[in-house]
Amino acid sequence: MVAAAVLLAGCAATDGVPVRVTIPPGASFRAAADSLANAGVVSTPMLFRLYAKVTGGDRDIKAGTYVLKRGAGWRELVDALREGEGIENKLTIPEGWSLTSIVPALAQAIGAPEDSVQSAMRDSALLRQLDIPTPTLEGYVFPDTYILSVGTSPRAAVREMVKRFEDVWEPAWDDRLQQLAMSRHDIVTLASIIEREARLPEERPVISAVYHNRLRAQMPLQADPTVQYALRLHRDRVYYRDLEVDSPYNTYRHTGLPPGPIASPGKASIEAALYPAAVPYLYFVASPDGHHEFRTTFKAHTEAVREARRERRERGKG
Repeated sequence: MVAAAVLLAGCAATDGVPVRVTIPPGASFRAAADSLANAGVVSTPMLFRLYAKVTGGDRDIKAGTYVLKRGAGWRELVDALREGEGIENKLTIPEGWSLTSIVPALAQAIGAPEDSVQSAMRDSALLRQLDIPTPTLEGYVFPDTYILSVGTSPRAAVREMVKRFEDVWEPAWDDRLQQLAMSRHDIVTLASIIEREARLPEERPVISAVYHNRLRAQMPLQADPTVQYALRLHRDRVYYRDLEVDSPYNTYRHTGLPPGPIASPGKASIEAALYPAAVPYLYFVASPDGHHEFRTTFKAHTEAVREARRERRERGKG
């Protein structure tokens, strides 16, 4: 009987087409075999189960969404189910994540050491290709949802994410760079700050305008997210003592843009950086409900700051 099962191991469809098969957590081997049969990976689930039982491969199978080829040998399939080979993981990189969050998430998704992923984020070929003057790919790992198989190399995964950035970048934007007299790196850097500042989508072009206006006036950007990046902080509030950090990313102490992006901006923030609103504002402050109050003069800004603090105090009492 076993010999017959082995002979039938190649009797499934042999077109070699990869298909996705999901094995839910706690599923029995019987359920897994039925799922493979429904996907056309095996043609005789009963004999496949028998083969796995006789060879001792019907225990401790791993749940997940697999990419398997129709016509694969039964031994290959049993090994895949036991070892988790070919399992896909869905990894979502939210807009505004920095490498400090992306690296561990990617490492977990592909089952790789974090230091290997860190190394891939310093891919010298990609840095040269994108003309990135900073030592990592910060800002160029595009925020999106990726399907990654366990066992994918960190370099391959990072290259896929960077390719997504290049796919999103529109050729017309290169002409816009010339109009602004800015490099793509400048825009991605500015977009990353906008991404971290904006809470409401409609405010992105206005926040962008504030920063463009400050750059033209040679005023410090005074962007709190850049200070948080310099300090590797993950809190909403920046204290006065934080503003003294000695870092080129401290836009309170240094005029102009920081050396590079502080996070991965999405397409909307890149567009906002390229096409700021036509407004004269030089200042803004966040209100407790998340929106920003924009002002043209420092005096009006100071009043808006006082009002925002008063609202926070009242909310705290509530």
